[in-house]
Amino acid sequence: MKEGNEKVPIPKYFQGKSLLITGGSGFLGKVLIEKLLRSCPDISIIYILLRPKKGKTLQERVEAITSIPLFDLLKSTYPENVQKIVPIYGDVTELGLGLSNESRKILIESVNIIYHAAASVRFDDSLKDAIILNTRGTREVALLAREMKHLELLVHISTTYCHTDKQIIEEKIYPTEIDWKQSINIAESLDSHTLNIFASHYMNSFPNSYTFTKRLSEDLLTELCSGRIPTVIIRPSIVISTADEPMPGWIDNFNGPVGLLCACGKGILRSLYTDPDLIADYIPVDMAVKGIIGVTWLDALEKNQDNSKQLQISVFNASNNNVNSITYRELMAIGDKVTKYYPFHNTLWLPQMTITKFYILHYIRIIFFHVIPALFIDGLLKMAGKKFRLLKIQRKIFIANMALHYFITQTWTFKNDKALRALKMLLPSDYKDFYLDPKDHEPYLYFINATMGVKKYLFKEDPKDLDIGKKHYFRMLIINIIFNILWYLGLFYVFVFKLNILDCFKDILHYIYTYFCNL
Repeated sequence: MKEGNEKVPIPKYFQGKSLLITGGSGFLGKVLIEKLLRSCPDISIIYILLRPKKGKTLQERVEAITSIPLFDLLKSTYPENVQKIVPIYGDVTELGLGLSNESRKILIESVNIIYHAAASVRFDDSLKDAIILNTRGTREVALLAREMKHLELLVHISTTYCHTDKQIIEEKIYPTEIDWKQSINIAESLDSHTLNIFASHYMNSFPNSYTFTKRLSEDLLTELCSGRIPTVIIRPSIVISTADEPMPGWIDNFNGPVGLLCACGKGILRSLYTDPDLIADYIPVDMAVKGIIGVTWLDALEKNQDNSKQLQISVFNASNNNVNSITYRELMAIGDKVTKYYPFHNTLWLPQMTITKFYILHYIRIIFFHVIPALFIDGLLKMAGKKFRLLKIQRKIFIANMALHYFITQTWTFKNDKALRALKMLLPSDYKDFYLDPKDHEPYLYFINATMGVKKYLFKEDPKDLDIGKKHYFRMLIINIIFNILWYLGLFYVFVFKLNILDCFKDILHYIYTYFCNL
């Protein structure tokens, strides 16, 4: 890490190194690969664990990954670096990672740094599948790492939400009472249906299989790696679209807050069940990646200076805690403003989101603003001879909202002192490419870029063509006003003329008047 008495800049540290990345085809994995090849251009090689998919060979999958807009800046600056991505046939769900003897030997002989980012982030995964991929897969990576002859660091990408049984999550290892070995044995021996029967009891206080298996993964790394190989665990919070690099607003999935933004912007999601005053902890994916690279460098620096720390496990929390906090109320206000001035094309209704922490009120809103309109529109589509699926979409949104319920109705404090300290340790020459400060990013501007990214990369709309969206938004506004007038007139008619509410009200007033007059 040093030349003489000087710290080595981050690109210099990565110079000539061979990396192995699992989960390289995932959202965070792709951003990590692009950033490493662009900002550390002298990296020797990046092996990524892949398997053939949808009839594509490994090389075709690499070409598909690098053909997306995310890699355009890399291709214009260091086009030759794309060739440094080398696919290795493997599967994290298989024993031994599904590696051939030849591939395993290559990795053992050459890899210097491992980034283990492969994981299922689906909250509704069966416990069996989640344990096999997230926990046993991590075990197989750790066992491979222990064989590597030139390994300098194993970096495990975890999540801040794997310790939600604690109100304050510090940057340290938390042991669990559940045995990770036993969990793997159970997952290997039982079928999914049988395991799911007692899954909630087995997971105890954990809200889903994702957080549970990521917690077990940290436990097994402590047992398998501590005192044996240099290891870093970094826990990002909710990872969302890019803030700056390589372009603002890049996204490739509907997960998390982006999915809510899309559903709200399309006029499908009208009610959100959460406490509006709770903090929404998220981190743009490019900031998370800068943090991952930065703590890799920092950990190597500190362990180079103090040999007693060489084989200790370091933990970093990559979160927005006490940096650029924003509540769900503020987030929804921003969302309403953004979707008004940068509306999506072909919205189904006027975007109007309401937040409540009262489940009964939320449930009533779901019935009136989600289910009934979906049934009405599906009925019209059916009469027109077209496919009707809005009710099905509303069902998926409801399930997704309830899956997020545990996380958006509570708040935690994720201590990030060590992660923030890594920023202060950067050399001036590294500031341009690796310095990050969430305070520099104004939330409103960020979500404008996020919305434009959703329009371009997910909905395939031209972000420059705002007139289409604005005209449609105005039409939806007029329809919404007319509908509300008719709705309230209808209620007035029913209550006044059909239910004789006025007569009932007069009788009540007369009774009260008579009662007080007779006192």
